[in-house]
Amino acid sequence: MKVTISRKAHFNAAHRLYRPDWSMEKNDSIFGKCNNPNFHGHNYDLTVSVTGTIDPETGYVMDVKILSDLIKEEVENAFDHKNLNLDVPEFATLNPTAENIVVVIWNKLRVKINPDHDLEVILYETPRNFVSYKGS
Repeated sequence: MKVTISRKAHFNAAHRLYRPDWSMEKNDSIFGKCNNPNFHGHNYDLTVSVTGTIDPETGYVMDVKILSDLIKEEVENAFDHKNLNLDVPEFATLNPTAENIVVVIWNKLRVKINPDHDLEVILYETPRNFVSYKGS
């Protein structure tokens, strides 16, 4: 029997969507307002879900406190109140789209969670715009 546990989290961050190898016109055409040279921000909401079998000894799939601590350490401390383009090494050469952010978060958490468990990360950039990633 497989069960999914989930933990919600939140962080605020600024970013700019652009490619330095494109002209300003092409960046504006593709990314619009998100290409603002002075950046713009979002109040990101995050849901991290871990699916696996229940440990008969503890009754847990995974201790939610451990999951909470991992999210705090790997995501909130790393991204909250940061400029993703300038302050977060993973985005030094990676455009910080919601799609890329969710994959980076998944990769950071995946190595810390039991490999027998499935992991899904859902990232809300706005209440109506969100992305999810379960691994490739």
